[in-house]
Amino acid sequence: MENAGEELAGNYLRWVMKCDFVEYNLSTKAVQGEIDVVGINLEKKLVYVCEVATHLETGLQYVKGGQPDNVERLIKKFDKDIKYANEFFKDYKKIFMLWSPIVKSTKEGSKHNQMRDVEEIKNTLNEKFNINLELIINGKFLECLQELRNVAKEKTQAIPTTIMRFLQIDEKTKEYVKKIQ
Repeated sequence: MENAGEELAGNYLRWVMKCDFVEYNLSTKAVQGEIDVVGINLEKKLVYVCEVATHLETGLQYVKGGQPDNVERLIKKFDKDIKYANEFFKDYKKIFMLWSPIVKSTKEGSKHNQMRDVEEIKNTLNEKFNINLELIINGKFLECLQELRNVAKEKTQAIPTTIMRFLQIDEKTKEYVKKIQ
């Protein structure tokens, strides 16, 4: 079952990027592990492959053996994702995304810096696979959330996902309360 962050990413792909199919926690036959979210836009022949990390208090903070493990872990995840997409979506344009609402930046020279980790991940994937990892982090994450709110506000029929229905209720209620005040 997807978590809330994965559902936000998937709903963004479905409602904003107009994907025809969205799959959560896709188990791949070729390699061990799963891909958090995959969206397919058939008309444009686009496949979106997303890893989602919704660590709130700590920010983007994977740990192995008591030490931060963002770079190694996410490069392994995307390495698997890229190989999967290249094998099964040969004729599609592939867009790889990292979704994380909070990625912290520390002062210059700090031993651990999540923003520096993300840049290292992005650069490594670019050098190794010639891809441009799209970062849906911090302010960009909020922008995408606002785009989902805008979709929810515009739709009059019930949207059949929990998060989108929540956003729809929230937006319609705010609109109504504003009108009656």
